[in-house]
Amino acid sequence: MKRVSYVSAIIVAAGQGTRMNMDKKKQYIEINGERVLSRTIRAFQDSDLVDEIILVVNGDEILFCKNEIIEANSLNKVHSIVAGGYDRQESVYNGLREVNSASNIVLIHDGARPFIDESTIENCVDGAINYEAACAAIPVKDTVKTADKDGFIAFTLDRSTLWAVQTPQAFVYHLIIEAHEKAKLEGFRGTDDAVLVEKLGKKVKLVMGSYNNFKITTQEDLVFAEALAQELD
Repeated sequence: MKRVSYVSAIIVAAGQGTRMNMDKKKQYIEINGERVLSRTIRAFQDSDLVDEIILVVNGDEILFCKNEIIEANSLNKVHSIVAGGYDRQESVYNGLREVNSASNIVLIHDGARPFIDESTIENCVDGAINYEAACAAIPVKDTVKTADKDGFIAFTLDRSTLWAVQTPQAFVYHLIIEAHEKAKLEGFRGTDDAVLVEKLGKKVKLVMGSYNNFKITTQEDLVFAEALAQELD
């Protein structure tokens, strides 16, 4: 693929992880002897396509992450650790404001997706180069139905057109910063970064992700994550 001059990766790990119902945040839980967040960062650290990493965490966890995640694992591509905002959208915006001035492609990734692979990173970067906006996604395997207010099936969606969107989501810098600033001005809150770009009238290209690239959200996810980590390590 064509190499662009500078690629920044923003890894967002400022969430509270309340659905885990554990006394430790999911990004700091160990799977096969390594913290989730460390494993996530390492994927971008090891990618030849990524020039810098911006880590976004809760403000009171910055020192811990610096000492126990970054320095302890020699993750020297992490150039900044930034305090998150009151929601994910603001956290991403805080990260965008810290990227290198030379950056022209930005990858935005969830810290709780530790099994991101090089192929998916490459697909996202390539998608941003060619289309300005791209996000990793996988075809939906299950039949999906919509329900009415009483819980009865309303109709069945065409599975061949359905994709489950993941991260990374990749954008040329000027486009994603414009999208965030417009959303901020209008008070619009989106469920991901791609929808902010869609609000600008820009199409976002879906590129192939990986079924392993799931987001750790519940304790049940940890069982699968532990097995997958043992298989991959």
